[in-house]
Amino acid sequence: MGQEALKDTSFTIVEGGSVTTPQGFTAGGLHCGLKKTTRHDLGAIVCEVPAAAAGVYTTNIFQAAPIKVTKDSIGQDGQLRAIIVNSGNANACTGQQGEEDAYEMRQAFATAIGVSADQVAVASTGVIGELLKMEAIRSGAASLPAKLGSSYEAADDFCQAILTTDLVKKEACVSVTIDGKTVHIAGASKGSGMIHPNMATMLGFVTTDAAIGSEALQGALRQVTDLTFNMITVDGDTSTNDMLVAMASGLAGNNELSPAHPDWAAFVEGLRYVCEVLAKAIARDGEGATKLVEVQVRGAVSDEAAQAIAKTVIGSSLVKSAVFGADANWGRIIAAVGRAGQPVNPETVDIRLGDIVTLAQSRPVVFDEEVALEYLKGDTVVIHVDLNMDNGAATAWGCDLTYDYVRINAAYRT
Repeated sequence: MGQEALKDTSFTIVEGGSVTTPQGFTAGGLHCGLKKTTRHDLGAIVCEVPAAAAGVYTTNIFQAAPIKVTKDSIGQDGQLRAIIVNSGNANACTGQQGEEDAYEMRQAFATAIGVSADQVAVASTGVIGELLKMEAIRSGAASLPAKLGSSYEAADDFCQAILTTDLVKKEACVSVTIDGKTVHIAGASKGSGMIHPNMATMLGFVTTDAAIGSEALQGALRQVTDLTFNMITVDGDTSTNDMLVAMASGLAGNNELSPAHPDWAAFVEGLRYVCEVLAKAIARDGEGATKLVEVQVRGAVSDEAAQAIAKTVIGSSLVKSAVFGADANWGRIIAAVGRAGQPVNPETVDIRLGDIVTLAQSRPVVFDEEVALEYLKGDTVVIHVDLNMDNGAATAWGCDLTYDYVRINAAYRT
């Protein structure tokens, strides 16, 4: 397993790392019969010791049953031993029966691995409004412990088990030196549709062997979420099921982390990097997407204003359609900037597509359309917006809007 150091960072990328790289974690996945295909549809991450836990959840009013169960588990004492995840069925808008099924799913896996039920979290993703096939869940939960392992293959099985319309798995891993000890931070996520910045915007799972309390972990997770997962959008829809859960085994042997710890910033930076990689991977894998789109806003009156503007631009269907068509239509961009509801001086806005200046001080600039066309045909498009007002800055990520997005979602249930 190779490592590649990043310049000017306090962490090291772990190539080939996974959610089982941090000490104390195993993972696995299998097909239990929730999906019509034979793809994996049930997975789990398990920690050999009680792990400090934290979570952030969708802001959708219609929160799925698994979210209630997970909040209940983490809320007991801020610790988890495991999380079980199914794909193929969201168990959302399923009423009292759906809630009972989610709790039974928790109990079934807790029994299978020999821990208390309140030490297990539950996550689900898939079609809304259908009851879980509980016979399949029971059978799968009983068989899952035999599939758990610390190998990359076992972690890959977990990654495959959480996918729905995703085309690729999403994972990242770094190491950070804390108190002279090597601490690992890893993550896996799924998401390609129903993605919009209002945390959480997908299913995400972070493991670390850092020694850190639940409260400090919750604070760090919320901080990095606002800068990463909350800054992506695919289609403007916030799911009923989305959550991000972090578990810390504490087995790295460092002194307990808190904001007062001298290496706190290094830990948060590593956590942010992992979450940013996962967030960008979700945006790049948007349903039907052909391009990753990045919007960098600078010169705003505040970071919050910059975030709102960047989200508005990245979420604009007109901007996304123009990028898909490789049309250097900067008018779509400035129109989105102007409707974001934030302070903007209409006389000082600059816009670039990559290095191509299209607007300077809110006035059109003559540019080579052919050069712009070639740039927009690439698989990554960066839109720069400088308001030239103050120091507020933010970056958001999304994707283009394609014909395939409509095709995929027109037949989602069938």
